[in-house]
Amino acid sequence: MESSLESYDIHILEPEEKIESFDCGDADLNDFILNNAQLYQKELLATTYVVQDYDTCRTLAFFSLATDKVSMSEFESKTEFNRFRKQKFSNEKRLKSYPAVKLCRIGVDISARGLHLGSRLIDLIKMMCIEDIKFGCRFLTVDAYVNRISFYKNNGFNEMTEADKNDEHTRVLIYDLKKVIDI
Repeated sequence: MESSLESYDIHILEPEEKIESFDCGDADLNDFILNNAQLYQKELLATTYVVQDYDTCRTLAFFSLATDKVSMSEFESKTEFNRFRKQKFSNEKRLKSYPAVKLCRIGVDISARGLHLGSRLIDLIKMMCIEDIKFGCRFLTVDAYVNRISFYKNNGFNEMTEADKNDEHTRVLIYDLKKVIDI
């Protein structure tokens, strides 16, 4: 396994750039990168980054990011939200919501399986949130497919609340970006 992403070109999807071929095994993710990512960018809803092999120019992965927040409305009760705040913040930092970046989508082409691109991209995204984003951002969130929760947990995410365990398709997971700078 390569230890870095140096052999890949990682860039924001250009307005005229067309991804011709991509298959991560998930029809919704494939459809997004092949047909909808440009529209989301044009409407300023999400920014998509493309990962291509320098040698072949083949698209091996992509991820989309958008702004988000962690707020009281995502918790079953004010008490649960207060417990969350007490664990993360001192008294003077207790707000009604906290800035976050949402990992909207991430997909790795079937041809790139075994390269651990997904985990390496998660690490890159964490660093981007700390180094590149020029505004306050405390958390990285994701609405994880139930069958992918273990992937995100292996990459440091935790379930944000117990409330969404009734959703049979996704769970809201959260990563505290303070962990990156406290290492």
